[in-house]
Amino acid sequence: MGESLLPAPPASPETAKFVAAAREGRFLIRRCTVCAKPHWYPRAICPFCGGETQWEEATGRGELYAFSTLMRADPPYTLAYVTLAEGPTMMTNIVDADPAALAIGQPVRIVWRAAEDGTPVPCFTPADQPT
Repeated sequence: MGESLLPAPPASPETAKFVAAAREGRFLIRRCTVCAKPHWYPRAICPFCGGETQWEEATGRGELYAFSTLMRADPPYTLAYVTLAEGPTMMTNIVDADPAALAIGQPVRIVWRAAEDGTPVPCFTPADQPT
């Protein structure tokens, strides 16, 4: 079986604070200062109203919205959409979980995995998994 390495996320001045927080184990999202809506993928301009946004710490909890396991990959892996407790839905990987035991609506929590270059990448695992 091959080794699972996540691709490195693109580095930019806009994501530097996110990566720095991730290295400390903190998960940040952005929220608009005008319409107050949170969003994912982090960006400086609100995708809803065009207002400015600011960073805020998120809980790292959510629920499984949709998922697909690629069994023919080496090794197999599960891609998913997770709706965060704060509201936005993000694409991510589900790790440390039996794909047959996953279910839509299942509570999940964040876990950090290293990308090819060592950058922490937010992944999720079932909330009832041991830490």
